[in-house]
Amino acid sequence: MSEQPNTQLSSSNPDRNDEGGLHAPSHLRGWRKWWWWFDLIILVKLARLRFVGILVLIGLAISQWDLLLAYYDKWTRPATASNILTSNAEWFCPMHPSVIRDNAKDKCPICFMPLSKRTKGNGIIDALPDGVVSRVQLSPYRVVLAGVQTTTVDYVPLEKEITAAGYIEFNESLQRGISARFGGRIDRLFANQTGQMVKEGDPLASVYSPELVVAIKSLQDAKSTGNRSLMASTQSRLELLGINGKQIEELLRTNENNTQVTIRSPINGHIIRKYVREGQYIQEGMPLFDVADLNTVWIQAQVYEEDLLFLPEHLAYVKNSESDDALPVTATTKSLPNEVFHGVLSFVYPHVDQQTRTVTVRFALDNPHHKLRPGSAASVTLKVRPEQWALVAGIHMSAGESLEHLKQGELLAVPQSSIIDTGTQKIVYRETEPNVFEGVLVQLGPKMQGPNGVPYFPILEGLDAGANIVSAGSFLVDAETRLNPSAGSIYFGGSGGSAIAKSSVSNLRPSTPDDPNAKLKVAIAKMSREDQLSVKQQGFCAILTQNRLGSMGTPVKVKIEGKTLFLCCNGCSEEATANPTTTLASLDRLLGKSSDTVSAQRDANPTTNKKSDEISEAIAELPTDEQELARKQQFCAVLPENALGSMGMPIKLMIEGKPVFLCCDGCREAALKDAKATLRKADKLSGAKRD
Repeated sequence: MSEQPNTQLSSSNPDRNDEGGLHAPSHLRGWRKWWWWFDLIILVKLARLRFVGILVLIGLAISQWDLLLAYYDKWTRPATASNILTSNAEWFCPMHPSVIRDNAKDKCPICFMPLSKRTKGNGIIDALPDGVVSRVQLSPYRVVLAGVQTTTVDYVPLEKEITAAGYIEFNESLQRGISARFGGRIDRLFANQTGQMVKEGDPLASVYSPELVVAIKSLQDAKSTGNRSLMASTQSRLELLGINGKQIEELLRTNENNTQVTIRSPINGHIIRKYVREGQYIQEGMPLFDVADLNTVWIQAQVYEEDLLFLPEHLAYVKNSESDDALPVTATTKSLPNEVFHGVLSFVYPHVDQQTRTVTVRFALDNPHHKLRPGSAASVTLKVRPEQWALVAGIHMSAGESLEHLKQGELLAVPQSSIIDTGTQKIVYRETEPNVFEGVLVQLGPKMQGPNGVPYFPILEGLDAGANIVSAGSFLVDAETRLNPSAGSIYFGGSGGSAIAKSSVSNLRPSTPDDPNAKLKVAIAKMSREDQLSVKQQGFCAILTQNRLGSMGTPVKVKIEGKTLFLCCNGCSEEATANPTTTLASLDRLLGKSSDTVSAQRDANPTTNKKSDEISEAIAELPTDEQELARKQQFCAVLPENALGSMGMPIKLMIEGKPVFLCCDGCREAALKDAKATLRKADKLSGAKRD
């Protein structure tokens, strides 16, 4: 009974038996039927399959991502994109030609100036000139951080200093050996101690000799008989036996039968060896004493063969210390380390020791108080002037200035700290423009001593006088080219034309700005003297009258209607020739007024009127009593190429009670670092305005 209702319910509503199937009930119509399908797919258990489908779609998207991006780029590419890709134009910085971009909206990452347009291929960077192996440009901040310092190549007083170790010896030319010229017996020794000091003529020994007794007796007899011939022959015989003229005169005067003959010292000196004793019999030729004069001694020292270049070619050198050709030497000993002895080079041995690869040289030194003792060690310093070896060493001097400097002991040289020695090359970094350095191959002479003992190397080839070279921080400049090999032939901050390269450029810091005056001098110095005078007279660009000539590199010289004028860069050439009347009017204003006055100059060019108005508005923001002072100064005291007001309201500083104006707050630190120099610049700018 209880099962019948269920059976009847099922039979009366058969569609319900299919509930949960894959088709909607037949009694559902319209939106109800669609809702049933939505409920089935989303809400029932079969809806979990959607997660599987979603994962499959994500996997396909990941695996075919590059294909999807390519289709997206194709569907979204503008109609003019093909024209852009095939454009023959590019944008570059006139001040830093290595900065190249494909987008005209970009700015130079070094100086932040707008880029100029040119045809591709016209701005290819020239190959490095002969003798230059690398080129690099650093930001002012990196120059300061690296401690880079520069100096000018000039003629420097130099001398070669050779230090050698040696030992003291007797002066062989002042040694005497006293020997017996006749046989006999030593009855008395007056000099009976080795090392005893004797003077010339002092008695050394008294000798009895029968041969001398007979000769003396014959002389006295010849005198008494008046036989002059016999006297002369006997006197000559006594002289040959070592009896000097004074002794012979004494024998003739006393006329005594003297059986003792005194042997006397021939020089002043010390007895360095005694061969006989008192009472000893001697024979003819037997040595008696060795006497040496210690007023002058020799020092024998060893000099390495690479230093032979500085020694004279002839072996027997000058002995007179006052001679112009004398090579002076100084010597010190361990016993007297604080006392310096002076002498000259006297001899160079003709051979080299194969074991030590050294040459023995001899120095003669005065020894008046006998402080230098033979046998002791000594350290000798030999100083050679350039004129004594430069011509012999192969340093070819041109006539004129170089030879005059050589006569004064000066050579064109660079300090040791400037040289990068790679083993096969020697490189010196030369600053061609502010913060732009070139590695120059050089040939150098031997190491020498300059002023204050600073080591220098003479320049044989590669650099000329007046070149500005790196004297400190050379290794850090060299590292810039080695860390980035592509920077060896381009400027720091340059790129290959891709905008991606912008991320590799360091930003400038306001605490280390460029020195605009240095840039102006270097850029203008590359021109002829006549053009330099014209540039200084014109002062500013005829198109961009707020730009000083030289601030963007070497000024560009153009000729319009027979008149010569100068522009700050090539980017202004097109506009200058397109509007000759306006350009010439601007030139007339520039030539008619001081180069430091720019307000009236800007009126000649409509393109600068807007900038002039902005400057006036910025200065007007100052208090009334300060506006006139700012207009009088006109330019920033730290960055003179920036007009006051070009970067907003000028910044006022009080230095020594005087107001000084800056273009922006970024110059404050540099201004206070050297306050006196900043004040002088401000006074000069104000004075130039008054003039």
